[in-house]
Amino acid sequence: MDTTQSTDQERSADRRRRELLEAADRVVLRDGPGASMNAIAAEAGITKPILYRHFGDKGGLYAALAQRHTDALLDSLRAALDAPAERRERVEATLDTYLAAIEARPQVYRFLMHPAEGGQPGGDQGFDVGKHSAPLLRRMGEELGTVIEDRLDLGPDSRRLARIWGHGIVGMMHAAGDWWLGERPCTRAELVRSMADLLWGRLAAAGDKVGGPGF
Repeated sequence: MDTTQSTDQERSADRRRRELLEAADRVVLRDGPGASMNAIAAEAGITKPILYRHFGDKGGLYAALAQRHTDALLDSLRAALDAPAERRERVEATLDTYLAAIEARPQVYRFLMHPAEGGQPGGDQGFDVGKHSAPLLRRMGEELGTVIEDRLDLGPDSRRLARIWGHGIVGMMHAAGDWWLGERPCTRAELVRSMADLLWGRLAAAGDKVGGPGF
């Protein structure tokens, strides 16, 4: 019975955590980088101490939200890479998937990648985004590097080169996407084609890894 009770409590805590993250998402969609612990607690109908009890501190809540959105984005990127199409089409689809995600939810993107300016009413200084955003990009770079290593034959130093490519491509997507989202100097399709052109030389020349899923 103790085991059953413990399992029920864990499920209840997990369910409550998901509900709080959904409330936080609603605030982020509304307020972007200005989202505060005060506003999230109010949206969830609880006090800040309860919010802290579930996530530890602002950093813990930010990390949970970041993982939630990064997991979803990575799933979408993997689906684009696995689509039954020619390599160039899949490269463009993967770039477009990233840009479409930040375009569809710009407030979420800005919350994850840009610190709020100034503090919040009531003494809430907001989230220390700068402290946490770099690990998100590093995670995406490592994930993409693993995909490249698994799929392309890059020679004897394949793993190191795949990681360089992975982090380089993620850095390009992030920098170009950030600039494009703020200024909209061209259409999304134009940006996708231009970035794909930049990448295409080496990606086109590399052969598929023997026994791998292909790229």
